[in-house]
Amino acid sequence: MAYVPVPNDLNRIKTKLAFNLTKRQLICFSVAGGIGVPFYLFTRPHIGNSPALFLMIGLMLPWFLFAMYEKDGLPFEKVLRNIIRTKFTLPVVRPYKTENFYAFLSRKEETPIADPKKGSRAGRKKKTS
Repeated sequence: MAYVPVPNDLNRIKTKLAFNLTKRQLICFSVAGGIGVPFYLFTRPHIGNSPALFLMIGLMLPWFLFAMYEKDGLPFEKVLRNIIRTKFTLPVVRPYKTENFYAFLSRKEETPIADPKKGSRAGRKKKTS
């Protein structure tokens, strides 16, 4: 009898449309091809084969990232938005700060109660009868 493994988490399963790619991947690859191939064909006679190829790869790479990169179930644009928000737009100040009780106990006194150079009777005046 054939054994077919069934994944426990069915939320991660995505519907494949064509060529074993999802709809998102098909759209992003089509946009990358629509931008990269004409750019390569039009720039190859002017700048040469290798530079045109590297520029085409540079133009298509962001679209490949949008299609394939996923971290913790979030697509690339959401990950990029979160990085930009935390690094540049949101304040860096922490909203909550604890008070260290032990730092208060280990702090030294600024002014001593008694002068260590004088004896214990230094502050008393002698009684004259």
